[in-house]
Amino acid sequence: MSDELRNALWSLLKIHIWDQVRSSPYVPIFVANPDIKDFCDRLWFSYYKRPLDNIGEDWENVYKRIRKDFYESQWYDVYDFVEFVAANFPYEGGASFIASCNITLKREGSAYRVVDGLIARIIEEEQVAEVELALEKTQGPVRTHLRRALELLSNKENPDYRNSIKESISAVESLVATTLGEKGTLGQLIKKLEEQIGLHSALRNAFSNLYGYTSDKEGIRHAILESESVRFEDAKFFLVVCSAFTNFVNTKIAASKQ
Repeated sequence: MSDELRNALWSLLKIHIWDQVRSSPYVPIFVANPDIKDFCDRLWFSYYKRPLDNIGEDWENVYKRIRKDFYESQWYDVYDFVEFVAANFPYEGGASFIASCNITLKREGSAYRVVDGLIARIIEEEQVAEVELALEKTQGPVRTHLRRALELLSNKENPDYRNSIKESISAVESLVATTLGEKGTLGQLIKKLEEQIGLHSALRNAFSNLYGYTSDKEGIRHAILESESVRFEDAKFFLVVCSAFTNFVNTKIAASKQ
């Protein structure tokens, strides 16, 4: 991470959070700003893993400690901190903070973007949009699998590309089973999906082949492939394609009900 990017992300934190803290000569900062007190409690307990009685009541000292940790941390810790802030934004306008982060990440040439609150190595806007739309419009097991695939892909220290692929294809498998109201594997059910929603045979064959890649004796699910042979590009491809397929199926289902 360049110094310029680290400085820019801190400046966004300053604009969107630290500058919002109200001071008063008569009321302690944490009393006048219950939102920031709650945010700091969460930060100490869930992110830093420090005892809560270690925070103290002096906001200036708390601010200096947060800033010191931010500038002394590893690059992936900076991204993890921004993720934590995105998930625990203390004021209104969290979406604006995330949008500003993505603009800055793009401007500074970062290979990462904020996607559904996680900082992932997906920079193409169309791909980000597909994943976010799928996570927004789905629920239950489908969303759980997609979200887990994104989490495994987004882990900066120990990404798990193999299991990210498994989760992505499992999301499609759950989607098809839920749509048809039947149990079974994707390979068993996708033909029925073709008949129910008018899925083009070429698209059905494409996903049947992808499912075969993840399920046959040479595939991911049987853990035969060496870990280094499964790369980021493979996992990203599956996440984006499975998200796009999920959006496509949901759109077809909605259209059939009109």
